Amino acid sequence: MNKTQPTDDPVNAFLEAIEDPQKKADSLALVELMRQATGHEPRLWGNIVGFGQYHYKYASGREGDAFLAGFAPRKGNLTLYIMAGFEQYDALLARLGKFKTGKACLYLKKLADVDMDVLRELVQQSAAHMVATNPPPG
Repeated sequence: MNKTQPTDDPVNAFLEAIEDPQKKADSLALVELMRQATGHEPRLWGNIVGFGQYHYKYASGREGDAFLAGFAPRKGNLTLYIMAGFEQYDALLARLGKFKTGKACLYLKKLADVDMDVLRELVQQSAAHMVATNPPPG
């Protein structure tokens, strides 16, 4: 079972508790961007603000649920979860701005460092990819 599960904790309370004013403002802006890009409302998955949901099943038999896109306001940076990874998004990343990546994580110091339209497109395409490649069970 995936250790990151959706909760019923209020997203607003989580966001209001962010002490750094820049990080709080960026987080509120990310909620709007991801809401638009995914068509889903935010929901807390532990300490990650996630949008939408998909079901995955690996060849190993392991399966579970995860969010289509999400972010976490971490101490050092904003961590955005681009679940499709980055291999097919070179053209978008080239236009994005200042960032670092991990396997499915996009690390931003602040939203002012990136082009918001490009970021929205990246989230949209990744979420659509996850829906297309992980059809609902049944």
